[in-house]
Amino acid sequence: MLNWDDPLAPFTGGVRSDPEGRPTAAPAAAPGLRAREPGPADAAPPHPGLLATIATVPGATEEAMPAAAEPVRVEDKRAVNGQTDINQLAPFRYPWAWNYFLNANRNHWTPLDINMLQDVHDYKHRLTAEERHLYTNVLAYLTTADVLAMRNIGLAVMEKMTAPELQIYQARQVYEEALHTWTYQHCIETIGLDQGEIYNRYRVVPEIHRKVAITNRRLKAVLRADIDLSDRDELHTFLLSYLFFAAVFEGCWFYNGFSPIFSLQRRGLMRGTGEQLQYIMRDEVMHCAFGLRVVRTIMEEESIQPDPRDVREMWEEAEAAEADYARYICPEPILGYSAEDHIEQFRYVANRRARRVGLDEPFPGARCALPWLDEQANIRKEKNFFETRVIEYQTGAALTWD
Repeated sequence: MLNWDDPLAPFTGGVRSDPEGRPTAAPAAAPGLRAREPGPADAAPPHPGLLATIATVPGATEEAMPAAAEPVRVEDKRAVNGQTDINQLAPFRYPWAWNYFLNANRNHWTPLDINMLQDVHDYKHRLTAEERHLYTNVLAYLTTADVLAMRNIGLAVMEKMTAPELQIYQARQVYEEALHTWTYQHCIETIGLDQGEIYNRYRVVPEIHRKVAITNRRLKAVLRADIDLSDRDELHTFLLSYLFFAAVFEGCWFYNGFSPIFSLQRRGLMRGTGEQLQYIMRDEVMHCAFGLRVVRTIMEEESIQPDPRDVREMWEEAEAAEADYARYICPEPILGYSAEDHIEQFRYVANRRARRVGLDEPFPGARCALPWLDEQANIRKEKNFFETRVIEYQTGAALTWD
């Protein structure tokens, strides 16, 4: 079972290196191939961040070769504001980031691996009107939220990192957010919902729109490519934005946001969708833990702390938006779930996220209102997809062979 505060805890592997410490030799040229004659492009200097290995290339001239760069020292690497070569992955300053990447690749899946046939029957014949309202609005929020997450990591966060091992995991994270968006789309399409209506709810339902608007406002503050993180004010803005993204957006709104579907799954309803979200949850737990660790690393390396008043405002705004959202998707309790449980669980999880970065709990005394959530969110890692995969026989017949 995952440790929800430190998902890497069970992992015993690590960064591997050649026991002899020797570089891998380049493959020999295929027999019969003739070396290319040097041309004008050979006179162009190589990228300034690369070592001058061009000396071994036929046709290179002495004038074309820059002086060799100094080797990268591990201790000079930084999460942000680093001055070392961003192209050089190892030696690792943050081996834990590389381990996040390795672990993320162990959770590879697609929504097509999960049987959704029973969900179609459940939605049409077993769910109450209240449960269908809950189900569709959860999907309506998540479809937009994961697109926001994908763009934020790719455009606002990843490019600010100055250690490649951090960027490599975040590149995987961008892919996973796209995969999650595909998953929600697959559920919407499989159930036969009106896609135009579902996708537009974030624009016309105030309780959904409010969460999206808050997210846009807090993340757009650091989307600028010219943001100067050597400026303490701008660094503080970036830190608060990343803290919101990791602790609130992914750590609470996503994590808590899956619980209504899990409550249906526990009762044997919408089990395919619930299983899809279990796989997404494994990714999101990693995203949250990684983000919080980067936030903590920036705080330590840059000797900076988020302003307590700004942090308090962040949590209060997030809680108010989550409370309105919970009361909209679940205006009356359904079997095993209520809006009040949802709100109290948000407060409880928020305390956990704050503790991970050494900040005060925003909601002291909050209780775990959904004690089954951590257990329900786990999925057996040894699951055999071949036993549950939907086989679409029509696919082969539809192929055009000429």
